[in-house]
Amino acid sequence: MEFEFWWLIALPLFFALGWIAARVDIHQLLSESTSLPAAYFRGLNFLISDQQDKAIEAFSEAVKANSESLELHFALGSLFRRSGEIDRAINLHLSLLQRQELAPAQKLAVRAELAQDYLKAGLFDRAEEIFVTLNDDRYQQAALRALLEIYTREREWQQSINIATELERISGIPFRQEIAQYYCELAVKSVIEHDNHTARQQLEMALDANKNCVRANMMLGDMEAADGDHKVAISVWKRIEFQEPRYLALIAPKMLNSYKALNQISEGIALMQGYFDKYKLHSLFNVLFDVTLNEQGSQIAESMALQDLERKPSLQTLEHLLKARVLNQPANAEVHTMLQTVRTAIGNRSAYCCEQCGFRARHFHWQCPACNAWESLPSEPDESHL
Repeated sequence: MEFEFWWLIALPLFFALGWIAARVDIHQLLSESTSLPAAYFRGLNFLISDQQDKAIEAFSEAVKANSESLELHFALGSLFRRSGEIDRAINLHLSLLQRQELAPAQKLAVRAELAQDYLKAGLFDRAEEIFVTLNDDRYQQAALRALLEIYTREREWQQSINIATELERISGIPFRQEIAQYYCELAVKSVIEHDNHTARQQLEMALDANKNCVRANMMLGDMEAADGDHKVAISVWKRIEFQEPRYLALIAPKMLNSYKALNQISEGIALMQGYFDKYKLHSLFNVLFDVTLNEQGSQIAESMALQDLERKPSLQTLEHLLKARVLNQPANAEVHTMLQTVRTAIGNRSAYCCEQCGFRARHFHWQCPACNAWESLPSEPDESHL
C-alpha cells in the first residue's frame, strides 16, 4: 500500500476541528449551567437528601429568578404533586396556560402537567377531558395509561377495554389479563341485571382475551349451578385445573355442593383428595377436612388431620385434629382446653397479601383494594406462620 502524502495535511486539520468542537461544547455547557439560578442546585441537593419542604422552597426561589423557564415550573409542579399540595400545582399550571407567548407545543406540555394534577387530586372528569386531547406521540401512551386508570377506578369497563386494546396496539405491551378481567366485571353487572345470556357472551370474550382466565370459568360454573345444571357446572369448574391449579381451593366448596346435589358426594371427596395429593394446597386440605368431617365422620377426619400434621406441622392442621378429637372424646376437658388455646394462638392472622403493594385482606379479591392491581392476591391466604 502506497503512502499518501495528503494525509500529512489532513490529520492535523481533523485534529484541529475536533479540538474546536470540544471547546464549543464545553463553552455551551458552562454557559447553560451558569444561566441556572443557584437555588436550582440547592433544590437538587435537598431532593437528594429527601428534604421535600426545603426543595420546594428552593425551586420556588429558582422559578422567581427565572420565570421564563418551563422546565423549572414543571419541576416545581411535580414537587407540589409529590408532597400532596395539589392545589398549588394546579394554580401553577393554570397560570402558565394564561401566558400569551407560549408556543402550541409548550401549551400542550403544560396541559399534560395539569391533567396529571387533576388525576392526582381525584378530579377525574377534568383529567379525562384533557387526556383525551393529548394525541401527540410524546404524550399518547402516558395519556392512555392515565385514562385506563380513570376508567378502572370509575368502573367504566367497556371504556377500559377500549383503552387497554389501544394501549396494547401502540405499545406492544400485552393487556390480555386486564381485558379479561374487565369482561368479567361486565358479566357481573349483567348477572345482577338478570341478563345471563349477555353475561355468558362476556365471559366467553374474557376467555378469548385470556384463555387462562380462571375467574371466567368460575363464573360460568356458578351460572350453571344456579340454573340447577350441576353436571355441566362441575365440568366447567374442572377446566380450572388446566388453567391455574392453585385456584382449585376457591371452587372446591362449590364443586362439592354440586356433587352433593347430584347425590355423588363420595365422587366429589375422591376428586378433592386427588387434587390435594397432586397440588398440596393447604386451603384445599381445609375444605377436604370439613367435608370429610361432615360426610364421613370425625374418626376418619381425625386420622386425615393427624397424617397431614405429620407431613407438614402447622397450628391450622393441629386445630383440625383437636376439633375432630373433641367430637370423638366429648368428655375430655383437656382436649377442649387445647383446642381453645390453639384457636386463640391462631386468632385472625391469616390473610391474603397483595404481591404488588403488600396490602393484607381477610378475603380473596381479584383486584387489590389498595393498589388496584389485578390478580395480585395469592390464591391462598398466608398461613406460613401458623
